[in-house]
Amino acid sequence: MIKQLNKRNIKKKMSKSKILKKVFSYLLLSIFGFTMILPLVWMVSTSFKEAIEVFTEDPLDWKTWIPENFLWRNYLEVFNVLPFLKFYFNSIIVAMFVTLGVVVSSSLAGYAFSRLNFIGRDKIFFAYLSTMMIPGAVVIIPVFILMRYLGWIDSYKALIIPAMFTAYGTFMLRQFFMSLPKDLEDAAKIDGCGFFGIYWRIILPLSKPALATLTVFTFIGNWQSVLWPLLVTNSIKMFTVPIGLAYFESQYYLVNWTLLMAASAMAIMPIVIIFLFAQKFFIAGIKLEGIKG
Repeated sequence: MIKQLNKRNIKKKMSKSKILKKVFSYLLLSIFGFTMILPLVWMVSTSFKEAIEVFTEDPLDWKTWIPENFLWRNYLEVFNVLPFLKFYFNSIIVAMFVTLGVVVSSSLAGYAFSRLNFIGRDKIFFAYLSTMMIPGAVVIIPVFILMRYLGWIDSYKALIIPAMFTAYGTFMLRQFFMSLPKDLEDAAKIDGCGFFGIYWRIILPLSKPALATLTVFTFIGNWQSVLWPLLVTNSIKMFTVPIGLAYFESQYYLVNWTLLMAASAMAIMPIVIIFLFAQKFFIAGIKLEGIKG
């Protein structure tokens, strides 16, 4: 009886310690999440204020975070002072076509490196993979010079084509394709299915989680890209949203923070929507990064 009581006491103590650990971890994550969302709350709050309300004597007073009058016209005024609709259109076109190109090229290359047998396959793959070790700043100047010689500066071709090929996407999909069973592939070969038929009818349908993850990461990465669009665009009509926001900020001696925050809120809206509807793919992407061949 004494031993049983001792065991029960030990179990109770262990359960209490587990509960305390969970409470502590949840509290810590909540504090961290609050600090992360605080700048977004300030941005949205500022976007509805008048310019005179932005800077207050006591910014820690929560009452100052609530606008006296919610000015919805700030969001409409953005389109009057900037060709913001054109910036949005450019970002959507670039992000969509780059994402489509990355998914197609990476899936084809990943299929070739994982399923096809040809001379020097692994050596070519590791040579291609080694490009991930080269900093982007090293290759950005040669690529820019190539774009200039081709006459693609200040065009959609310069914004889209160089970004359509990525070693990271090829590596991720190649590792995922290698984890798929080969029995279905062998059965398809017996039925007379060719290499492209296997890729289209078997590999791609089984790889929807990996393809969706790559799609989400690529779209978000290109939507918020700044350096490359800044280098290859000269005219306002070709600016993307991040470059347009930087251009708006540089046009005035005193920044109109209310309009800038309204434009920023509209700029991050697609990313927020994608994150809300594709959270599971972010988690899947973290898991796929750890897949080993």
